[in-house]
Amino acid sequence: MVTFSGEGGNSAAMFSIDSIGRIARISLDRPQSRNAISIAHWSALSAEIAGIAASDARVLIIRSATPGIFSSGADLGDLEALGADAAMRNRFRMDMAKAFDALAGLPIATIAAVDGGCFGAAVALTLACDIRIAGAKASFGITPAKVGIVYPDGDVARLKALVGPGQASRLLFSGAAIDADEALAIRLVELRAPIADEAALALGTTIAANARSSISGLKRIIAGVAGADAMFEDAFGGSDFREGVAAFRERRKPVFQG
Repeated sequence: MVTFSGEGGNSAAMFSIDSIGRIARISLDRPQSRNAISIAHWSALSAEIAGIAASDARVLIIRSATPGIFSSGADLGDLEALGADAAMRNRFRMDMAKAFDALAGLPIATIAAVDGGCFGAAVALTLACDIRIAGAKASFGITPAKVGIVYPDGDVARLKALVGPGQASRLLFSGAAIDADEALAIRLVELRAPIADEAALALGTTIAANARSSISGLKRIIAGVAGADAMFEDAFGGSDFREGVAAFRERRKPVFQG
């Protein structure tokens, strides 16, 4: 069972947290607003992510508890208020970026399981994860141009890294929604499954059986952090390597630390 610390005090209005073995799950759970995420919820999300980082979780799944929708994105009521409040605009940008950076920086594997519609800022939330899975009824729309705004620089950079500048331009300029198959074809998602939630749990279970130290190191290498050669060499001196080799020789499942 995963243990958590530092959970956001006001997160109950938006997020529900649970765990399955060493898989932690953050579920978007605001059905009355189609899981729209308000400005206050971004700091709560950061707190939840900090709690998971301090736990013994090996995988985090971001999902929806609301049938038919992943999230409609940022709360429209908040967006309207930003027109007359420059300070709130800055808070919105900074709190959202902090949450995404915390998610991207987790030392464990992160999976976005998208069943239903995923729009606006919710797409940016999935972009901060390591792996995205689209269910049969998933759809994606990046819609800032439809309300006269733009996407933050960090979110555009993550989008471009996945789909390339041409597809990023098409998605951002048009604001048009695409279905799960097209999302897979342009590499906005890595996997297409009948039910994303089930596929995410199956993949998460496979990942959680591996060494947390390995996942953490591999994430750093994928991200281009300096010192990859040293991480490779140092891993051979670690207890997880000794346990992995012993388990292989003894034909049993390894019991890794962490």
